[in-house]
Amino acid sequence: MDIRHSTNPADAKHYDTARLRQQYLIESLFVADQIKMVYAHDDRLIIGGAQPIKEALTIEAADVLKTEFFLERREIGFINIGGNAIIDVDGERYELGKLDTLFVGKGAKELKLSSGNASEPAKIYFTSALAHATYPTRKVSVQEANTLNLGSLESSNERTIHQIIHENGINSCQLMLGVTLFKPGSVWNTMPSHLHDRRMEAYLYFDMNADARVFHFMGEPNETRHLVVANEQAVISPSWSIHSGAGTSSYAFIWAMAGENYTFKDMDVVPMDALK
Repeated sequence: MDIRHSTNPADAKHYDTARLRQQYLIESLFVADQIKMVYAHDDRLIIGGAQPIKEALTIEAADVLKTEFFLERREIGFINIGGNAIIDVDGERYELGKLDTLFVGKGAKELKLSSGNASEPAKIYFTSALAHATYPTRKVSVQEANTLNLGSLESSNERTIHQIIHENGINSCQLMLGVTLFKPGSVWNTMPSHLHDRRMEAYLYFDMNADARVFHFMGEPNETRHLVVANEQAVISPSWSIHSGAGTSSYAFIWAMAGENYTFKDMDVVPMDALK
């Protein structure tokens, strides 16, 4: 388990490129027959990835959690971005196609991840937040998600937001999760930018060509920085930071949030003339 401590915006504005990437960028989440996890002290979100091929992989409580099992005090959301996935939750089997989501509430003891076909392995992305109550396990396809169509081709940000784990979808204690897909010719995400000081956020960029990149903009509105992000890399966005990006070609991203408020629209829009 990689540990990422919280940072102060007054300090972060002095970071060089290497320090920014070390603190906020997760470069490798999908490694053959491994589970990779990052523990972010920002709202104590765990960000993880798994690529099971030869055998099933079990999510276990790392020593940092000091619990008997992973979901003793947590809930988790899985979304599959690869070949067909199989997730066993306390012996109950769930099959996930691409962009299918599975939510598992607090208290489930056994989580096993495997691929339906080793020649086309699953790539299972997951985020886990603290939970104070148990919500039922539930699977949802991206087609069943609450869908918002935003932006325009003229501003290069015509996109479809699929809200999956949220107040009007799969219910949870605090975890929110969804996926944003772009229309052809659009490359900007979350612009105009916004803040939500009540919640941190994590982005996973995916469905990118090997030579494509997303320039992910972060930092306080008057002290912006950027990270150059490749396919299947993730970014930790603290609550004080904007989180926008522009791609060199088409891409998609999964967003996940945890924190105090449980309202998707709880955000403070940043005017364009405030960005520096």
